[in-house]
Formats: sequence, structure tokens, C-alpha cells
Amino acid sequence: MSQETKRIKELFGYARTLTKEQGLGVMAARAAGFFKRRFFGKRARYLPAKKTLEAQRAEAAQSAANWPTISILTPLYNTPPRFLQQFLDSVQAQTAPNWQLVLVDASDSAHAEPGRLAQERAAQDSRILYRKIGNGGIAANTNAAAALAGGDYLALADHDDMLAPHAVFCMSKALAETGADFAYSDEALFEKTPRRPRVGHFKPDYAPEYLMAVNYICHLAVFRRSLYEAVGGERPACDGAQDHDLFLRLIDEMQRRDPAAKPLHIPQVLYYWRVHAASTSGGTAAKPYVEAAARKAVADHLAATGRHGTVEPGRFPGTCHVAWDLPDPQPLVSILIPNKDHTDDLETCLHSLYAKTTYENFEVIVIENNSTDPATVDYYKKIPQRYERARVVGYTGGFNFSRINNFGRKYANGSYLLLLNNDVEVINGDWLSQMVGECSQPGVGICGAMLYYPDDTIQHAGIITGLGGYAGHSHKYHKRGGSGYMFRLATVQDFSAVTAACLLVRTSVFDAVHGLDEKLTVAYNDVDFCLRVRDAGWRIVWTPYAELYHHESKSRGSDEKDPAKQARFAAEHDRLYAVHGKENVLHDPYYNPALSLDYEDFRESGDLRHLK
Repeated sequence: MSQETKRIKELFGYARTLTKEQGLGVMAARAAGFFKRRFFGKRARYLPAKKTLEAQRAEAAQSAANWPTISILTPLYNTPPRFLQQFLDSVQAQTAPNWQLVLVDASDSAHAEPGRLAQERAAQDSRILYRKIGNGGIAANTNAAAALAGGDYLALADHDDMLAPHAVFCMSKALAETGADFAYSDEALFEKTPRRPRVGHFKPDYAPEYLMAVNYICHLAVFRRSLYEAVGGERPACDGAQDHDLFLRLIDEMQRRDPAAKPLHIPQVLYYWRVHAASTSGGTAAKPYVEAAARKAVADHLAATGRHGTVEPGRFPGTCHVAWDLPDPQPLVSILIPNKDHTDDLETCLHSLYAKTTYENFEVIVIENNSTDPATVDYYKKIPQRYERARVVGYTGGFNFSRINNFGRKYANGSYLLLLNNDVEVINGDWLSQMVGECSQPGVGICGAMLYYPDDTIQHAGIITGLGGYAGHSHKYHKRGGSGYMFRLATVQDFSAVTAACLLVRTSVFDAVHGLDEKLTVAYNDVDFCLRVRDAGWRIVWTPYAELYHHESKSRGSDEKDPAKQARFAAEHDRLYAVHGKENVLHDPYYNPALSLDYEDFRESGDLRHLK
């Protein structure tokens, strides 16, 4: 079955479910929005309607005096006049008046036009401040602009980009309401006009591991001026990745003051990033020094926060990977593998585990689950002799994935538990080292792995709650080796959940949340478990650097046609909502409301109503 056929089949299945649960009208409205977006909705799709902009102007006229002023810092350097003209127009068209634009001009003598344009606008609008400066590089020039700023908050904007008309309104109102020190928005790329954007970058809420791997925050970022001053502004040593470096240091300072502090994400496209030959929006090949600067920024962040690892180039330009120093001595990992017959699968799993894994300190506990084949007993007898530190324990009772793993935990001695399906096969030798490295980081309770189908398409790259109404796998069916949406297939990620087919968890965390929910016998027990761990204050990460094959569903077959299994599946749907709340399930903080809940490939939603 082709990837597209699988998606179509899943979409129709979701339509049936939606019709059953919420009615034909809801399903029809969603379908209409999807087809409108798919075939007719490209033009100005991220811009609010005129009525919305008019309403914002009216509200700002009444309330903006109580909102903070945002000083927009924009260094100029040989800016093409047409680009600068469009940028200035976009700032002056803001629906809220509480902004200041600080233009510092380091253009050379052959490019006098940017200065002339800027001075003309400054003469017409007192909120625009212009200064001619010597060129000290992007970080030094930005610091020069910050020294002139009078606003409570600072924003960074490039001289060749454009602001959405509601950028200041959304930011200043949100900052006034929340008191946040740092906020960021979504963005879109364009070539000629924001009315015809090429693509949107719809970001998650604050995701610390993702931010170390790549500067996903980018534009529009707004932060308190006093915070910027406290960290010393931007660092010329990180020119090329100066904003990435700044964001890491701003967050470090916020969390030094309050460990629970984090940036506020405003899920609106408030910034338009121009794509042209010299811009990093088209890729870091335009500026190769960006990658080295980003690695320095992350390495300095590790040093400042007392974490130990080596910052390596990521799998794609513009990304980083931290190879964490492992705890010394290596902690014991107890690998729990439920099994019923299927000794061929189990042998493939165990052989790959022992033949390839470079992490040395692990034990294996095979949890026997009511096997009926006499050959299985003979196979079990040989396991301790063939595989060091491996043993079999006997579980009795009906199939209940949660109960089986909770039973196996009683026999585990490790400070980490690895839940592993019997139909998983190890690919890269350092997979467990990578997972232990991630899971041993402060605040991380669980780590998941990259799982492929045998045909080298993706089975699991993290779980997003709300997909299909309940939960789905990120980038499912994508080909192996891609970067994914905004590098989300190629970088260590923060997620709300990962699959228990290969899940590493601190034993203390497993015990603290009382293990897996035994009322979830087959489906969603891993989602529920991860959500409970997240609610207890721990973070869940996923790494693409732990790669395994998953020969999925060989052990239990399909649920699609068996009425009893369908009924159980529906009950487990209901329990997920009952325990965690439907709205919490449908709104994953590591996803974005502008992205589709009908597909697993990060395509845009069919209606984008929340942007309007």
C-alpha cells in the first residue's frame, strides 16, 4: 500500500469516527475547510480579515496606553531600497500604536539610499529613530540599536523582512496580560509579497531540547529590555547565530531567577521572512559560518548550565547534536520484553541487542505471557546460557500490556527501565547510549527512539496527542533519512508522548506515577503514561539517534474487524479523555493549532480559523 493510499484510508477512517462522535455537520465543515485550504486558500491565508484588523485598531485605541511599548531593533547594511521601503511600510501599518523603530545604519559609502529613506520616515514619524554607525557586525550593530531604544520590550527584525500588521497588537497585548519576559510567534516565508506566502513555520510551545538542536524560535521574538541588558546583549563571538545564542542566554537568565520560567509562544504568523539569495531563510548555505557559531552558542549554553556533552554538527545544515557525557559509572538499564511465542521475533530482537549494543550495563527480563507453543519453553531454557544477564519471568493472566510491564518491573534492578517490544530490532550500536544520555539530563524523565518499518519508512518519531482525535505518530510513513517539518525528523525533540515499543524511563519516575494504567490493556497506555509523567513535571524527549526496526503488530494482529477489540478500543479512547481531558488531549503543546489533526505529516490545517 502506498503512502498516499494509507493516508487516504486513515482520513476516511477519521471522517467516519468524527461523524459518529460529533455529527455529520462537524465532519462536513471540517471537510469543506480542508478542500478550501487544499485547492483555493493560498492567497493571504495567514493574514487576519480586514474586520479583524479594524477591531484591533479600535481596541488598541482604547487599551494600548496600558500595554508595553516594543522597540524594534533593525540594523541596516546596504539594504535594497525596495526591501527597506516594504519593511518600513509594514511597521507603520501596525494596528497598535505602541511601537518604536530603531534603525542603525552601517551601510558603506556606496549605499546611501537606505539612510536617505530611513531619515525621511524618521522626519515624518516620531516613533522612528535613525542613527548612522560604523559597521561592527550584526551583534554589535544590534547592541548599538538597543542602547538607543526606549521601549519596555525589544524585538529583532531584519532590514529586508516584513511584520504582519497585527504583530505589535498581539505581542504587546499578550505581554500585558501575562507579564512574560520573553515571547515568540510563528512566521512565514515569502518572496514578493506576504499575501502570497511560500510556507508557514508553525512552531511548538517552548521546547528546550529542540531549541538546542536548532533555532526554531527565530522570528518574531520579543523580550524585556532589562533581561537583554542583564545578559549583556548579543555577542559578536556568535555572529551568524547571534539570535540563537541570545535566546539561550535569555532563557538561562529567566530560569536562574525562576526555574519554572519559560518563553511564551503566540501561535500567530506575526513575521514574514523574505527568501532571497543572501538570506538564511533559504538555508544556511548562504552563510556557512552560521553552523560553527550555532555550535559555539550551544556549547556555551551547556557550560553555563553545568551540563556536559560534545556539540556536534547535526544531520542537516543549521542543526546541532549534543552527544551527552554518560554518567560514571554507567547506570544499569533493565530491559523489559513481553513475549508470547513468536520466538523468531524474540531471537531477532535479542541477537541484535547483544550483537550491536555498545552500552554495556544492561539486563534483560523477558516476561513470558501465556505461550502455547512447546518450542517456546525450550527456547526460554537456553536464554540465560546464550545471553548474559538475561532471564525469563512468568506472568499469568489475560493479555494486558500495562499489567505485564508492571509485573516485569518487580524483577528489575536498574535505575532505568527500557520497555521494548519483542518485534524490535536494533540498528545502530550506540542507540542505548544516546537514550541514556538524553534521559539522564536534568528534568527529563522519558526518552523515545526512532522506529522504522522494515521497508525503511517511519513508524514512530514521537507521538502527537490530538492527531485523529486521540494520538498519532509524527511523520508516519515518511521515508528514512529526511529532515521532516522544520528539521523535526532530524533533531532531538520535546514531545508529549513516545511509544512504549521502545521507551526508556527513570525507574524512580515509573514508580512515582505507579507505572502503566492497567485499565488501558492495549491502546494508549504509553500515551497516558507519558502524559502522567509530563503532568508530574518531567519532560519527554525523543531522539533520532537511537534507530531500530519495528516489525509492528506481529504479536497481536489487527483490531479493525473484531467487534470485541473494537469495543475495547472505544473504551480506551474514552478513558484517555476521562483521565486527561479532551481539550488537553486535542491541544498538544509541542504541536501547533495551525497544523492538521487529520494527517501525521505536519501539513497545514484545512481552515486556519485560529489565525483569523
